[in-house]
Amino acid sequence: MRKLTSILLPVVGVLYPFVVYFGMDRVPPPMFALVLGAIWLIRAPSLLKEPGGRWMLTAALVYCALLALSGEAALLRWYPTLISALLLCAFGLSLKFGPPLVERIARVREPDLPDAAIPYTRKVTWVWVGFFVFNGLMSAALTVWAPLKWWTLYNGLLVYFIMGVLFVGEWLLRKRLRGAT
Repeated sequence: MRKLTSILLPVVGVLYPFVVYFGMDRVPPPMFALVLGAIWLIRAPSLLKEPGGRWMLTAALVYCALLALSGEAALLRWYPTLISALLLCAFGLSLKFGPPLVERIARVREPDLPDAAIPYTRKVTWVWVGFFVFNGLMSAALTVWAPLKWWTLYNGLLVYFIMGVLFVGEWLLRKRLRGAT
């Protein structure tokens, strides 16, 4: 069950732009809020154990409450911007209060991470901070100025292509650096 709940929120995040695109005219915003809020609450027990999880959960639930109470369909498009802002905060604050988030992730696979790898994980965390700034600004700009089709294309497809390029690029660089040592 825990594995299912840890997968549920990311899957909803990936599908969200398409659900908004195809459901915005058919499903009232409070229903979106109810489903999103329920998913965040299902994920709450594990989120509360993670650094920053409490404020991420709070921000997401405040968004859901605002969406439910206002009934404004336009608010539906702000969700990807919110998620990007939350991830920006998580990655950025980890740089200040440490260890960097990428180091934490790396230590899950390699608990005895070599000291030489720590500056690299810090740099990769900075790259993700830059990505979340870019993504948040793009998502917000598309929310405010672009038609729903463009917003859906970017938030539902292009952003994942960009993330894939970042993951593959970092993996190739890491392999090259490890081969050089």
